[in-house]
Amino acid sequence: QVQLVESGGGLVQAGDSLRLSCAASGGTFNIYWLGWFRQAPGKERDFVATVGTSGGRVYYGDSVLGRFTASRDNAKNTVYLQMGTLKPEDTAVYYCAAGLATDLMFNAYFLVPAKYNYWGQGTQVTVSS
Repeated sequence: QVQLVESGGGLVQAGDSLRLSCAASGGTFNIYWLGWFRQAPGKERDFVATVGTSGGRVYYGDSVLGRFTASRDNAKNTVYLQMGTLKPEDTAVYYCAAGLATDLMFNAYFLVPAKYNYWGQGTQVTVSS
């Protein structure tokens, strides 16, 4: 059983940067892809980014490409989401998730929340205009 705990959320202004962290425990960290999703009130949970087991493979959602950078540190069992040039539409609860590489690496299944096995509790990011 993997436990994930996000941190780093907060209230920022448009154009600011913010870094989220997600610390994992209770499992073998480096066998999982680590993803970031976000959910705004009344909307579906949307894919933000995912990082492969070694960190060499990273995919991003269209809305954050070029502004956000996802990375992981397997020695610290932590995945990060560096968010830049934040916009009000980035306001959401951000979740990290862990899924097995064999479940995610084909057919772009990394885009699908249901393909991830473990989820954190989420951290709120609010961007004011």
